[in-house]
Amino acid sequence: MIVVNNLKLRPGESEKRLPKLAAQALKLRTEEIKSFSIFKKSLDARRKKDIHYIYAVAVTVDGDEETVAARCKQAVVRPPFSYHIPSAQSTKRPVIVGFGPGGMFAALVLTKAGLRPIVLERGGDVESRQRAVSVFHNGGKLDPESNVQFGEGGAGTFSDGKLNTNTHDPRIGWVLREFVAHGAKESIVYDAKPHIGTDVLVKVVRNIRQTVIDGGGEVRFGAKVTGLTVENGAVTGVVVNGLETIETDDVVLAIGHSARDTFRWLHDMGVHMTPKAFSMGVRIEHSQEAMDIAQYGAPRGKHLPPVSYNLNCHLPDGGSAYTFCMCPGGYVFAAASEEGGVCTNGMSYSGRSGTNANAALLVTLMPEDFPSADVLSGMEWQRQIEQTAYRYGGDNYLAPCQLVGDFLSGVPSTGSRSIKPTYEPGVVYGDLREVLPERITSVMAQAIPALGKKLPGFDHPDAVLTGPETRSSSPVRIVRGEDCQSLNLRGLYPCGEGAGYAGGITSAAVDGVRCAEAVIEKYR
Repeated sequence: MIVVNNLKLRPGESEKRLPKLAAQALKLRTEEIKSFSIFKKSLDARRKKDIHYIYAVAVTVDGDEETVAARCKQAVVRPPFSYHIPSAQSTKRPVIVGFGPGGMFAALVLTKAGLRPIVLERGGDVESRQRAVSVFHNGGKLDPESNVQFGEGGAGTFSDGKLNTNTHDPRIGWVLREFVAHGAKESIVYDAKPHIGTDVLVKVVRNIRQTVIDGGGEVRFGAKVTGLTVENGAVTGVVVNGLETIETDDVVLAIGHSARDTFRWLHDMGVHMTPKAFSMGVRIEHSQEAMDIAQYGAPRGKHLPPVSYNLNCHLPDGGSAYTFCMCPGGYVFAAASEEGGVCTNGMSYSGRSGTNANAALLVTLMPEDFPSADVLSGMEWQRQIEQTAYRYGGDNYLAPCQLVGDFLSGVPSTGSRSIKPTYEPGVVYGDLREVLPERITSVMAQAIPALGKKLPGFDHPDAVLTGPETRSSSPVRIVRGEDCQSLNLRGLYPCGEGAGYAGGITSAAVDGVRCAEAVIEKYR
């Protein structure tokens, strides 16, 4: 196929013009193009008076493609995308622990290979999980086993459903196509900043589960893995809910970044782990309209998307901060998975129609910053901060909240101004310095004005800081080798965010594919 780059359309112009533009670039008649698809789409808003979309399109034509592409400097010949899953056989079924993005895509690949995996998910299916989360966000009881962190779809199910990643692994193309095959919109395959949205992601997750089951796999909910059986340095089985042992030689460990009890017993049994750099901070909320004006130069028209941003800064004292998981038109919500702790996260629906924009404002923390040299010190630090926030909020999961202007002035907040916090179940105004350690707040105080110079309005005094945001990534890495297996326990495949090898839905899904490939290679 020929990929023609740098085709431009104004916001509102029909994409039906693209075949004609591609033909003109290739010096062809439009009817000489046999097939056409959008390959990449991005928005260029660098010049506010010249905002436009940039496309790359894929076409096939009669004749020699190299000769045709040579007519156009912006064209290149690429092979069609392909991804092949070989078949394999094993006397024992592989077990996947966790059904977040890593576990889901490991299950898909193993199912397509004919290995009939057994998936064990400690939380509930997506429907019952939604009900449990709704109860909690409306002031009800937290379910420690089925919540925003645990359950079908993993933590990413309650998010913006962003699928952009900094990696360029060729498996990403297959992952995105599988999302589309299971109910996501086709544009995620080519959008520069693809997202699904929580409302659509729920349906996609359910459809992936059904594909696994239809292919001979098994998905069990309320199935918490509480131990492993081991013989001669190799896995021989998994213990479920402390009662049942399932014999297996292969365990894909896709537990997510919040499975603290699992980290603890893995560490206690001697599985090789190391502390890992991670980040903590707060959620910052602005008016979405103000963010739109800052980037577009005027209120957003109906043909432009709500503005998203991705900011970072490195400070003179060596500290660094950045924004993460930005949710245009989104909401801040409770993301606790342990009783007696408060932590926040952000989400948005596919329409991104909320009044506020929110993002995590995070400070990078290295193992040397942790309270002690213990492998699980970062994890315990998270827990300590969450418990402090819980007490500050009155022991009922209300989140500490402070306005940016008050935070920078060093005075407690007593209420909101022009920007209203969206956190459920509610906030308690005050001073975040009484909740977060000085290592974090000192960097935040320097970073907010610095980021405001990059994005006007980011440091608006009415902007809302709600915290703590403690679950951006795993504070530990379960070390594995080139074959994706644990360094000291054969048959254990640490996978995804919880194991320290991913940082979002797409990268976790790709890592699930990679671990599944390692299992398949063992049995080909």
